Amino acid sequence: MARVSRLSTSVLLTCAAIGVATGLVGGIAGWLTVPLLGWLPVLYGFVLGVHVLPGIIAQEVLRMPWVALTTHVLAALVSSALAPIYAWQFVGTAILFGGIQELVAAVVRYRSWAPWRYFISAVVIGAIVAAAVFFAADVDEFALWAQIVYLALAVLGPVAWTGVGLAVGAGLRRAGIGRRTTT
Repeated sequence: MARVSRLSTSVLLTCAAIGVATGLVGGIAGWLTVPLLGWLPVLYGFVLGVHVLPGIIAQEVLRMPWVALTTHVLAALVSSALAPIYAWQFVGTAILFGGIQELVAAVVRYRSWAPWRYFISAVVIGAIVAAAVFFAADVDEFALWAQIVYLALAVLGPVAWTGVGLAVGAGLRRAGIGRRTTT
């Protein structure tokens, strides 16, 4: 007898649909990287935060293990098709961000889907983004006020995009997509 998969076809198709939509957004964000770093570098960390969307939306809609990481990887593949120069960055970001989102969900044993849980992963991701962009963009060369704004936006970016992802996910659930579970 065949073993039943933990991620059914309908779950995988939902992850794929979310991955395609958020991968398009991620690909556009990838192409914005160079102009942002050249013209308005303080916004780079905020824009990088858009990459939290696949996992947040998938977890809010499906509320089950492995959907964040699965959706992140699928989104990275779509983003890579749009902006192939950043393919490895997309895949690395997908594994990192999806892994953090899965880890936070696993800590609460995939039983709490309250907003606070999503925002914990967003703050952790934001801190990592802030540290990464600090070194990648030579933020230490900026004026002190610009360093503060840059790092604040790098932390707040994933938090703000998490709010967007929760709103999208809640809308999809109200539309009947995903599983019905209690918080």
